[in-house]
Formats: sequence, C-alpha cells, structure tokens
Amino acid sequence: MPDTSHNEPAPLTPEETFRAEHLNQLVRIRRHLLTLVLFTTVLACFFAKDVILPIILGLMLALTLSPIVRGARRIGVPAPVSAVLLVASFGVAIVVGGYAASGPIGNWIAQAPELGEQVQAKLRGLTESVEKVKEATEEVGDITEEAGSARVQRVAIEQPGILNSAVSNAASAGTTLAVTLVLALFLLASGDMFRIKLVEVAPKLSDKKRALKIMYGVERAISRYLLTITLINAGLGIVVWCLMMVAGLPKAYVWGLVAFVFNFLPFIGAVAGVILVALFSILTFDTLGAAILPPLLYLTATSIEGQIITPSILGRRLELNTVSVFVTVVFWGWLWGIAGALMAVPFLVIVKVVCDNVPSMSMLGHFLGSSDMRVVVDEREAPEPRPA
Repeated sequence: MPDTSHNEPAPLTPEETFRAEHLNQLVRIRRHLLTLVLFTTVLACFFAKDVILPIILGLMLALTLSPIVRGARRIGVPAPVSAVLLVASFGVAIVVGGYAASGPIGNWIAQAPELGEQVQAKLRGLTESVEKVKEATEEVGDITEEAGSARVQRVAIEQPGILNSAVSNAASAGTTLAVTLVLALFLLASGDMFRIKLVEVAPKLSDKKRALKIMYGVERAISRYLLTITLINAGLGIVVWCLMMVAGLPKAYVWGLVAFVFNFLPFIGAVAGVILVALFSILTFDTLGAAILPPLLYLTATSIEGQIITPSILGRRLELNTVSVFVTVVFWGWLWGIAGALMAVPFLVIVKVVCDNVPSMSMLGHFLGSSDMRVVVDEREAPEPRPA
C-alpha cells in the first residue's frame, strides 16, 4: 500500500491559527464597514439631494466640456476665456429653450383640469367600466359607514395647486442650474490644477499613473457619451418637430424639445413622450385615424434612433449591459426623481471606467459590461492536459 503521509498538510501552529482567525475577523469587519458606508452614502444622497445634485451635475458638465477647453488652449485661447464662453452658451441655450416652451407648457398646466375632462369625454367609452367599478366601491363604503355605530370624522389635507407646485419646482430647478453652471465654470477655468493636485497626493508612481489613467478615462468616456447623445437627441428633436408639423399637431416645436429632453431618460423617456403626444393628439383631432398618427410617428422616430442610430454611432464606446443600465436608472430615479434618472447612465459610465482600472473592482466592472464581451484566456495560463 503506497505511503500517503507526505500528502497530508502539516498542522498549524497556535500562532498561525491565531493569525488566520485574526485575518478572517478583519475581512468580516471590512465587509460590515463597507455595507455601512454604502448605506450611509445612500441616506446622505437622499436627504442632501439639494446640495449633492448640483455638485454632481457640475462635475459631469465640466468633464463633458473639458476636452473642448483643452483643445482651445492648444490654439492659444486661455482656459478661463473658453470656459466662460462654453458655460455661457450652454446656459443661454437652456434659457432660450425653456422660454420657448414655457408659454405652451404654462397654458397646459393652467388648463390641466379642463384638458383632463376633455380627454375623459373623448375616452368615455373606454372608461365606463372603470367608473362603474368606482361607483360600486363608493356604495360599499357608504353602506359600511352607515352600519358602524360611531361616525368617523374624515380629515382632508389640502394639497397645493398645480400652478403653485410648478412655480416651486421651476424655482428649485433654476437654483440647481445656477449652481451647476457656476461650479462647472470654476472647474473648467482652473485647467489642470486638480489633476496636478491628485497626482501630487498619490504616494507611489504606480498610483499616480493609475490616477491619471482613471481621470482621463472618465473624462473621455463621459465627454464622448454626453456629447454624442446630445447631438443625437438634437437630431431626433428636429425630426420629431418636422413629423409633428406634417401630422398637423399644434406647437410642433414643443414636441421637438420634449423629444430632445426626454430621450436623455433611458427606457422611460420614449414611452413618456409617446403618451404625452397621444393625449394631446386625442384633444386636437376628432377622428381616431388622425389622432393615432402623431404618436405612431413619434414612436417610429424614437425606435429607429434607439435601435439603429445610437448603437451604430456609440458602438463599443458604451460597453454596458441592459440590466445594469435599467437597475441604475430605477435606483437613481427612485432616489432623486427625474434628475437622478438623467444622470444614471453617466454615473454608471464613471463606475465602469473606475472598475476597469482598479484590480480589486474588476469583478464589478466585468458584471457591468455588455453581453457581447468575450473573455480572452491566455494560452500560457491554460492548464496542461492530463495524460489519460
């Protein structure tokens, strides 16, 4: 019988056992601390939205415009001058677009109750069954109240009007936009100051190289994605504008602006745009054939953009799988509303770039990658075949 005593592992000494147990405890403590940090960060983002949101938006805007500022500096334009011109142009474009859409949108908000009644009147045949169920539920509630021995006093909380809520939201959005633009202006005007400081803080040369690689990778990915998506959405807005004019929908330019803004929202932007166009199309036209044409055209334009144009232009620049994008949009939408859904994909792009350059986070980066990525195995690392 062959001797297998040499294959048995040597028993651990008490000191080695203590070190192993100590290491396992440190790993567990690190995991608990990481979970606590993530939970605290989510809570901080939820309660400090008004402070954190404009800072993140300002950073993303600066990352988007920084290649343009750097290119202008190569031809002799100082960074502060190009930063002021770019931020001012961006702000003017937002103000002009908001002013152009404020009139029709303000009228629609003021006439929201009347418009809702008109939609219900035109869709009365589809809503009769729902009304019958509602009436039956109310009758059951009345019978239950009459059968009770004590009368229950109802307390109704008066909600603010639609116009007041819109004015309050517009003021909050204006403040966020102002802080975003000012922060982006300062970041762009500072040039490479923060990059130099980050390199100086890193202790090792390898850490300095990794920090620069991550920084330029994030900047390149964000600028390419946001600039490309902005140009695509602008083209989509022009196409939708022309299609709505052909379909005969009033205020066609407003629907072009709606398509431009809503298309920044993955998944839900196109659906919301189709629903809005369908509602106003029902209010505008008397026949079903004429009312169904505008939302059908809108859906066709957004489908071609989302399924053909954007994938062909971005290609492998945005190597993110659909599941991770959807989960990120849902999470940030729940946390910060529409603003969170707008910044969900750029945030995910930043996380992907960081994960690809940090070995300890490579597993998360691989999970976030697109489904068409292939794992390449080095032949030198492949195990040798065992003899039969």
